[in-house]
This record gives sequence, structure tokens and C-alpha cells, in this order.
Amino acid sequence: MMLMEAVGSGLLGLALAGVAVRVLAKRLPSTRTVLVSGVAGALFGAYLTHMSLGPGHNTLFATLLGGLGVSAVVLSLLLRPASGGGGGPRRPPFSLPSRG
Repeated sequence: MMLMEAVGSGLLGLALAGVAVRVLAKRLPSTRTVLVSGVAGALFGAYLTHMSLGPGHNTLFATLLGGLGVSAVVLSLLLRPASGGGGGPRRPPFSLPSRG
């Protein structure tokens, strides 16, 4: 059962990373980094979910869902800000507006 969980979550992480590369290519680092991060996040999420559910609660669906969730979180951490030219002047974070 654990082999199915590992292979399934790895494939789901790879698919999610592939979709992210295809849709958000300009906002992500290299393709290899994204694919490896997606698979590693899914495998870690599946392991974490499997261990937190404990014995007797080994459901394949819950484990795959946990792996997919952690993979999505890891991939979201790789996103860079959009390079849009909108908005006003940029100021440093936590700064007070100047009076003028």
C-alpha cells in the first residue's frame, strides 16, 4: 500500500509541477527545479499524512490529497512577483508615508 501511495503522490506532484511550469513559466525558476520541488513536496506530504493518520487509518485518497497539498505549497513558494508595471511608486516595507 505504501508503494502505491509513494508512486501516486510522486506522479501527482510531477503533474502539478508540469502544469505550473506550463502556465506560470515566466514567474518560476528553471523547469528542473520546479519539477524536482513538486515531486519532493508531494512525497514529503504523503509521508507526513501517512504518519499523522497512524495505523488503521491508511486511506489512499487522504494520503494523496495530503501529498498534493504540500506539493502545491512548495510550488507556491517558488513563485516570483509578477513583472507588471502597474501601481504607484514603490516604498520600502513597513515605512510610513511621507508628508508632502
